[in-house]
Amino acid sequence: MTVRYFAGLREAAGSSREERTTLEGTTAGDLFAAIAADHPRIAPMQGSTMLMVNRAYVQSDHVLHDGDELALIPPVSGGNAPRFVVQDAQIDPRAVEALIDDPATGAVVTFIGRVRDHARGQGVSALDYEAYPEAATDMMAVIAGEIRDRWGIEQVAIVHRTGLLLVGEASVVICVASPHRSEAFAACQYAIERLKEIVPVWKKEHYADGATWIGSEADYQREIGKLPR
Repeated sequence: MTVRYFAGLREAAGSSREERTTLEGTTAGDLFAAIAADHPRIAPMQGSTMLMVNRAYVQSDHVLHDGDELALIPPVSGGNAPRFVVQDAQIDPRAVEALIDDPATGAVVTFIGRVRDHARGQGVSALDYEAYPEAATDMMAVIAGEIRDRWGIEQVAIVHRTGLLLVGEASVVICVASPHRSEAFAACQYAIERLKEIVPVWKKEHYADGATWIGSEADYQREIGKLPR
């Protein structure tokens, strides 16, 4: 498989890419650890490096396959990892919280949206999420801008999952940090409500007797009284 390096990681590795042979079951984290062992200058950068496989962000436990491309992504945009992400790997809420860590904030509110086992009067076995990733992350940034304008909050991170998710798995994680808790709670609730309105993510609900794509989640939430009309 191919490994790609950028910026400071490229200089530390002495190359922009290399080919590596991995064993079956090797994860992205395993390979990164092996790379750090071969290139000691990379080791101190592990904590701030994001992992991409085939151009999608993944967690360290993502299993690699023949022909995959692993890209090691150093901090971008002045040292910050991307705060608005669409990915097909499991979401680690603690990693999302780390994106908005700021000693000037006294409150961190984290919302985890999970797959529940029922909806619309039926039992649900799984949800299938599809997104327009580039537009979705742009709209997440719009939501963060609205939060900044309304509450003066700068620290917002949103990560949404795609693919087939089973009951109990996290589909979205939103983290907001602010000096005071009331604004953090309000902004986090605002973010999930706006996400359902403007972010191009769709879901297919799987039931015992079939499956169906769901239309506007915001409209459904209004129907059952969870959002104002």
